[in-house]
Amino acid sequence: MKTGSLLITITAISAAALLCHAQDKEPADQPAAQNAAAPTAQSTSRPAMTDSYVLDASDVITVTVFKEPTLSGGLLVRPDGMISMPLLGDIRASGKTPLQLADEISSKLKKYIQDPNVTVVLGQMNSKKVYLMGEIGRTGPVDMTPGMTLLEAISTAGGLGPYANAKKIYILRNEGGKQQKIPVQYKKALRGDSSLNLILHPGDTIIVP
Repeated sequence: MKTGSLLITITAISAAALLCHAQDKEPADQPAAQNAAAPTAQSTSRPAMTDSYVLDASDVITVTVFKEPTLSGGLLVRPDGMISMPLLGDIRASGKTPLQLADEISSKLKKYIQDPNVTVVLGQMNSKKVYLMGEIGRTGPVDMTPGMTLLEAISTAGGLGPYANAKKIYILRNEGGKQQKIPVQYKKALRGDSSLNLILHPGDTIIVP
């Protein structure tokens, strides 16, 4: 074999090897791109509806002061509507939203900390309840959790009774002094239609015929 032919053959083999390597590498990169896009497709979250929630006695909150662990932690709103914090003493929490309370704590901490970063998160809505009546496992009041839905409340109360009419469940809600009757599509919500798994309001009454 001539030298020129040998060089052409070696070049062709090298090109083929590089092409195979590129083809083998491409599928490995593809899942990474898919994984990077996945959070965008799955970034739906249930509305918690706690931004406008007004705190009251027995609610549980978590106060976090950035880089100040001694000032952070879970707190119970006392019967007098107050919470107690190191450095600040008693602060009225009842009648305020978590955001309003965070702003007040931040303002008070400026005497002791430069540019305090404070967040208040609602943990338990112990001062707010929903009520269940009719053919259900356990009737009566149920303590709300942040963002509690229709299905969560029914599950907390033990589920529907054996004679429940799931097609005629409804919610009674007081809005602006007027009572609303909100029909519920329970079975569709149970099958995964999140738009029908209604977010409850404090004081709602779920009626299960």
